[in-house]
Amino acid sequence: MYWYHWQEEDPGWYSRVPEFNSEPVVDIQMHKPKEEPQVVPASTNGTLFSEPKIVSENGSSVETQDKDVILEGLSTVSSHDEWTPLSISGHRPKPRYEHGATVLQDKMYIFGGNHNGRYLSDLQALDLKSLTWSKIDAKLQAESSDSAKTSQIAPCAGHSLITWGNKFFSIAGHTKDPSEGITVKEFDPHTCTWSIVRTYGKSPVSRGGQTVTLVGTTLVLFGGEDAKRCLLNDLHILDLETMTWDDVDAIGTPPSPRSDHAAACHADRYLLIFGGGSHATCFNDLHVLDLQTMEWSRPKQQGLTPSPRAGHAGATIGENWYIVGGGNNKSGVSETLVLNMSTLTWSVVSTVEGRVPLASEGMTLVHSNYNGYDYLISFGGYNGRYSNEVYTLKLNLKSDSKSTVKEETVSDTTSRVVEPEVETSQDGKIREIAMDSADSDVKNNSDEASEQLLAALKAEKEELEALLNREQLQTVQLKEEISHAENRNLELTKELQAVRGQLAAEQSRCFKLEVDVAELRQKLQSMDALEKEVELLRRQRAASEQAALDAKQRQSSGGMWGWLVGTPPDKSES
Repeated sequence: MYWYHWQEEDPGWYSRVPEFNSEPVVDIQMHKPKEEPQVVPASTNGTLFSEPKIVSENGSSVETQDKDVILEGLSTVSSHDEWTPLSISGHRPKPRYEHGATVLQDKMYIFGGNHNGRYLSDLQALDLKSLTWSKIDAKLQAESSDSAKTSQIAPCAGHSLITWGNKFFSIAGHTKDPSEGITVKEFDPHTCTWSIVRTYGKSPVSRGGQTVTLVGTTLVLFGGEDAKRCLLNDLHILDLETMTWDDVDAIGTPPSPRSDHAAACHADRYLLIFGGGSHATCFNDLHVLDLQTMEWSRPKQQGLTPSPRAGHAGATIGENWYIVGGGNNKSGVSETLVLNMSTLTWSVVSTVEGRVPLASEGMTLVHSNYNGYDYLISFGGYNGRYSNEVYTLKLNLKSDSKSTVKEETVSDTTSRVVEPEVETSQDGKIREIAMDSADSDVKNNSDEASEQLLAALKAEKEELEALLNREQLQTVQLKEEISHAENRNLELTKELQAVRGQLAAEQSRCFKLEVDVAELRQKLQSMDALEKEVELLRRQRAASEQAALDAKQRQSSGGMWGWLVGTPPDKSES
């Protein structure tokens, strides 16, 4: 299931998947490979074959010498379009998931990963010729003037390994002590030394679970989860010639923030993003970024509809994008899918049954071409148990770049190989030579594929034209709506200005009223003072009148008593 953060193995995680038998894998062949001419073995162990006879055009045998040769490496895989566990010698790496893997010079390198919640820092190499594991004692070149000073590289998980020239990069990833920005490390297999690459520009925030895709001379980084468990959907490009980061603002609707998705490049122009997960759900959507116009889109897909998944792995071979593993919150995904990136058509290549590492999360998938055949190679993963198994799937057809047609002239007559011819070179390597009769089959298949592609392109053209017409009609409608909205906005602006004028007038009137109120308050205070003065005057008047009345009474009383005693009244008072 997705969002696997366990410290120990959890066998109950896979309870929804049917129990498996003692066999390491049970494959169901979905596409029956074309029958190929059988070579008569010179030994019953399945590794020795006699060199086929060469027959001239008239059917006569011209060479009957047999040479015993031993198939080695991936050539020991005989079945096509079926996952096969490889028998590998050497000390196996520790089981893990969320590691990085890449192929360089006929070796598959495995670096880092997560085991029981602990990040790993070991570097392992699988020789694809001898199928032998070996551990590489790699050192980290210290960033100092002393070039001889080395140290150990920090353990990490959720990073990306990308081959570039005769070296490979390790980009981003979760670490115990995360840095602020993404760290780019470079490994040189000749010196067995890691080094920290100095980059320029604004480095993306540190993260894990992102995708890093090689496009020409650039690396395109998308999404992931930072150290604070914040999901991302940002886009960054690293120029490998100048080692400069560029933060890209693409137009259109980008994929939602996610991690543990898969990415691929088609025709050095289109970046495809499929699946992945958030903290609550898994996705099965397909997004395409045009790296010339920097515009996101969600094209219509054909064929089956893939189930949601996260933690899956992908690898491209030509125009085919193979998707293996992943989980969907319920169980591991058992089918191996292929997307034709030209027609965007999904189909199933193979399906496995039981609790096998191929239905795991956090596994890796790489592509290798060996003796003209294309192989998908998976390693590791987690499905309730950590895995260190290696599985391979041999594709049905040889690569066009490696297929050859050999014609020889014997007695002035052109001879043709009618059986797969196996020759031993001086260094013991084996070359498998294809039949001349394959020319017509390849040509017919190519013509049929071209017709199908042309029909698909015509249908896509018609669909795009219809979509363009709908978009143009929608554009006209949007323009009308915008014009109506602008007119309405103008009317509202005028109304707003009128309301503002009224508000200003009301504010002026309110100010005048406040002034009048203040004056009335002052007058009211003055009236209170006047009333007090009037009341005081009234009291004084009343007191004066009372005093005068008392005096008059005393005067009239004194005149009567004087007449009685014979005292004449005062003349002055008369």
